[in-house]
Amino acid sequence: MTAANTYLPSDPNPDRKALAFAGGVVRARLDADPQAYRVETDQAEIYAFADFLDPVECEEMIALIDKDARPSTLYDHGLGPSHRTSYSCDVDRDFHLVQMIERRISDCLGLAPDCGETMQGQRYLPGQEFRPHYDWFWTRAKYWKDERRRGGQRCWTTMIYLNAVEEGGETAFSRIGLSIPPQRGVLLAWNNATPEGRPNMAVLHAGTPVTRGVKHIITKWYRTRAWG
Repeated sequence: MTAANTYLPSDPNPDRKALAFAGGVVRARLDADPQAYRVETDQAEIYAFADFLDPVECEEMIALIDKDARPSTLYDHGLGPSHRTSYSCDVDRDFHLVQMIERRISDCLGLAPDCGETMQGQRYLPGQEFRPHYDWFWTRAKYWKDERRRGGQRCWTTMIYLNAVEEGGETAFSRIGLSIPPQRGVLLAWNNATPEGRPNMAVLHAGTPVTRGVKHIITKWYRTRAWG
């Protein structure tokens, strides 16, 4: 994930056509899905699905996260550890439930499974947060050379809330004026690019501090090409 203050409008965008294509594929798929709710904004493409996972699946994923969670990391932008204070882990892709959820997400979006990164589990304790950031990559950063080879730009983000939180822990899109509280089993999906295939500045988002309770989520990002 990239920090909010690192994007330069003059950045080259080698994946523009691929981002536009992926955006069109998913947009058509979700707009035709009666279970998909499209957030009413002209600044970004954000969708939500209720009950994407059932309570038993959510509890099983929470247990997987708690077993392997470690302090979260960031791509190197010179930011301090206070920018992202949660715990996270890459969940075991060989676990049957993880495989089922990954297939379900890929089928929902209509994207090739091999374009999906390993699903990441995240846990936020009281006071923990992820300050405003983008999921798309800054192509002037040192890491871009490696990420371009590993699948290119991130096109879509999917995130599933595994539990409700007593207080705090919203996903806040500050430039859109949208804040979504954790609700068990809900999947959020958003396009990290504009319809023209450019990184979308409006999808700046944050995981706001949890003030009471514990927040568990899983996140899966998709690239423009096969990841790995």
